[in-house]
Amino acid sequence: MNTIWGIDLGGTKIEGVILSAASPDAVLIRKRIDTEAHLGYRHIVAQIQRLVQELSAQTGYRAEQIGIATPGTLNPSTQTMKNSNTVCLNGMPLKVDLENALKIPVKMANDANCFALAEATMGIIPDVVPNFQCVFGVIMGTGVGGGVVFKGKDGQPVVLNGLQGIGGEWGHNVLEHNGYECYCGKRGCTEQVLSGPALQRYYHQISGQKLNLKEIIVRFKEDSDPHATQTVERMLDFFGQGISTLINVLDPDAIVLGGGVGNIDLLYTEGIEHIKKYIFNSKIVETPILRPKLGDSAGVFGAAMLVC
Repeated sequence: MNTIWGIDLGGTKIEGVILSAASPDAVLIRKRIDTEAHLGYRHIVAQIQRLVQELSAQTGYRAEQIGIATPGTLNPSTQTMKNSNTVCLNGMPLKVDLENALKIPVKMANDANCFALAEATMGIIPDVVPNFQCVFGVIMGTGVGGGVVFKGKDGQPVVLNGLQGIGGEWGHNVLEHNGYECYCGKRGCTEQVLSGPALQRYYHQISGQKLNLKEIIVRFKEDSDPHATQTVERMLDFFGQGISTLINVLDPDAIVLGGGVGNIDLLYTEGIEHIKKYIFNSKIVETPILRPKLGDSAGVFGAAMLVC
């Protein structure tokens, strides 16, 4: 049997999957182990090697090639990692080292790109816009990122990595002038406005209370806390600004919202009303704003789709 292998490298967990076909219903095995990133770069490489060996031992299958979703991205010019919040990966030749360790070809893409690819191939996109030409996958969780998927010449979805490997990185465009300082060196990046921690930080700043995002949303719905109202209304307006820019530049056939913040129901109703204020389309939003179908499986499924 021909099998499809994917690895999702996260900051705390590494997940592997073997599929018998390009379908979420074709899982032969899924397995997670700890990343143990505090033990350093070489240990992470060894953990991935260990996971692949365990998947092979438990199924009897052997990978001919493997797709890997990574935090950060591979710099096309230097073939080393950059922009990873697992900082020990940055500057390291991860692809080469994994190919040497695993003795098979490796294809890598940023985890947000893999999210977009998974939803475009086996997630919500085939259900809603099967004849798409371009899809943008948004991640709004602990951080903010994104991925772009196009239909290739053969009709198969392909990730747009870009010349510098930063295709889809909308999280580090400035959204709020002179806003919070970002680790990338700028201020007011989208990640510092629309990520879960950023929204909680803003609420704490104006209220003096520390609440998690779910609690803030509950208070907003109850109309019991003016600070929650201010936080959510600010979120919705900046969401409208940020998403309108994506639509103005790419005009994708659909946008899929992933990550914990993407679970907020208001984004799919009031959020769209705010997009209308900023879009360059006579205040009409025709772009479907979709919930993901695959949940936390998207990363590892998208990694597997890299080698299809």
